[in-house]
Amino acid sequence: MIKVGSLQYDLATIRTATNNFSDENKLGQGGFGVVYKGKLPKGQEVAVKRLSSASGQGDLEFKNEVLLVAKLEHRNLVRLLGFCLEGDERLLIYEFVPNRSLDHFIFDPIKHAQLDWEIRYKIIEGVARGLLYLHEDSRLRIIHRDLKASNVLLDEDMNPKIADFGMARLVVRDETHGNTSTIVGTYGYMAPEYAMHGQFSMKSDTFSFGVLLLEIISGQKNSCFRIEESIEDLLSYAWKNWKEGTTLNLLDPTLRNGPTAEMKRCIHIGLLCVQENVAHRPTMASVVLMLSNNSFSLPVPSQPAFFVHNTNASDMPSSFGSWISNTRSSEEQSAPLSYNNVSITELYPR
Repeated sequence: MIKVGSLQYDLATIRTATNNFSDENKLGQGGFGVVYKGKLPKGQEVAVKRLSSASGQGDLEFKNEVLLVAKLEHRNLVRLLGFCLEGDERLLIYEFVPNRSLDHFIFDPIKHAQLDWEIRYKIIEGVARGLLYLHEDSRLRIIHRDLKASNVLLDEDMNPKIADFGMARLVVRDETHGNTSTIVGTYGYMAPEYAMHGQFSMKSDTFSFGVLLLEIISGQKNSCFRIEESIEDLLSYAWKNWKEGTTLNLLDPTLRNGPTAEMKRCIHIGLLCVQENVAHRPTMASVVLMLSNNSFSLPVPSQPAFFVHNTNASDMPSSFGSWISNTRSSEEQSAPLSYNNVSITELYPR
């Protein structure tokens, strides 16, 4: 059984490890605070999250959440090593993941070529297994609510680790969903029932995974992108090409010599995950099975959420334009890209 004392670091140790939170050691900054690289006395490299003082959380609640997050142990999740709570300082100490986040590779016009199909498939499988652990295999049942490319970190072997549990929700073991009046997360990755009605579930995480999978395969962001004189979004473009039998149009050009059958199957799985009807989306257990067993038969997907037909920008309906304007979160619009952008989980038992 994990005890608070075994996870607690003193402030002096962390100040030394981060060179007193120097700018040279700063890895990134998000809504919850600043992340610094540090080195502990025995040489272990860590990422230190210095939480902002605006969280309004009490000491007991902070310690309880640390205990909950520390119980999550899976090779595809960033591991919490400990915390520091002294005076006004609330610090979280995580394992250091050296290869930055997935978005620094997949959307970079040069670095994306480093991700061959073998690496991309490993990332897809690893993220799926990490989500399955959160949903079904851990002692808790956690819905992440903010899965996206910037929240997937890559270790030295390019293995993926899901990070940033700042939006996560804890539900009891026999529950699979919940409701909230506060919508948090990133537009474009949000399932429609969550974005519009505050209904979150394991299937809303499945939707986010489907969007991420299509991004990994295409090298394109989910938000609207221009193809010649037309406006498209990634889900609509994927659906249109799947229906027309031109699925390979979706591929990142660097993947054109890869195993086409496996890549088509992954696109098929991605489309199953982003279906508008929640009941039609697979569980992450089914997704992992689909990815690991090519003989597993895939159902035919239905139209994805937010699907719009290809149209000229001048003819685009204002309602769609309104949705497109929200596909980038305020974090993506104004905050710098963060490195090891991790934060304490907001776990709310129901």
